Amino acid sequence: MKIQYAAFLLPVYPNSSEQEELNCFLRGHRIVQTRKDLVREDTNTHWAVLVEYLENFEKNTSDQIKGKIDYKEILTPEDFNVFSKLRDVRKKLAEEYGLPVYAVCTNDQLAEMAKRRPANQTEFMQISGIGQSKAEKYIPAFSDCLKNRNNENSTALL
Repeated sequence: MKIQYAAFLLPVYPNSSEQEELNCFLRGHRIVQTRKDLVREDTNTHWAVLVEYLENFEKNTSDQIKGKIDYKEILTPEDFNVFSKLRDVRKKLAEEYGLPVYAVCTNDQLAEMAKRRPANQTEFMQISGIGQSKAEKYIPAFSDCLKNRNNENSTALL
């Protein structure tokens, strides 16, 4: 195990792309500690965040026995970011319908959505385990999430 550091500079206002980048980083790493300080530069104020994390963290053998999959290892960084967003949508849907998250969609199904980026109900239903009932209830929310990610990526390229 090797301790690494990552630094982030965040605007004070909420819901910035920098905040999302930090949140994705935190979800995807084994964090040892964080430190934040308020920094003023001329007329701008930012949060400076220093994250200490473990690189090459060895997986717990009990996780391997249980068959847990580390989607961060099997998905590209971009796909894992989309996967994380889809998990957030799944959690909201589960709360709304009063169901456990796996009853809405499994992690494998979310990973397939992140990789394939289905654009319509027919494409969603090509993912194993997503039938007509799930498609009608849940796909609009997942589809909106994927469309928003595509729009963010296209504007980032401009």
